[in-house]
Formats: sequence, C-alpha cells, structure tokens
Amino acid sequence: MIDRPRRPQDTRRGQDARQAAERAFKAVTSKPAPGPEPPRTAPAIPGVREQVTLRIDQDVLERFRATGPGWQDRINAALRKALDL
Repeated sequence: MIDRPRRPQDTRRGQDARQAAERAFKAVTSKPAPGPEPPRTAPAIPGVREQVTLRIDQDVLERFRATGPGWQDRINAALRKALDL
C-alpha cells in the first residue's frame, strides 16, 4: 500500500454544513414554545341564541307561561327592554 499524503481538511466548511443541517432539523422537529392562550370570544353570528340556566321567581315564570306559546321569546323581549337594547 502506498502512503499518500492527506489533504488538510477544511474543518470550517464541515462545521458550517453540520450546523446548518442541525438548525434545519431542529426547525422541523421542534415544537414551538407555548405562548399565551388566545382569549375566547363568543360566536359573532347575529341572531344566535344560547341555552342557559336561569333562576326566575315562580310567580314571574307562571305569568309568562300563562300567556301561551312563545313565553321564552317574551322573557327575552322583556330583558332587552329592561336593558334598553
């Protein structure tokens, strides 16, 4: 076997390539740092109603129910009128 002289290695170029490969790998495999959670907002669909549980005095509820079907809509209308909406 003939002993050939080796070329000096350019370690800088090898390091740069390795570091670039590591940065690219980390960018693809790393999870982003958790940030603040975005604030939750109500849906912006007009006319959408939401089901809620509401405690109303029994006599008030009986008066609205006595007016027949649509009593829930009338309670909603009375609340709107009270709030000037």
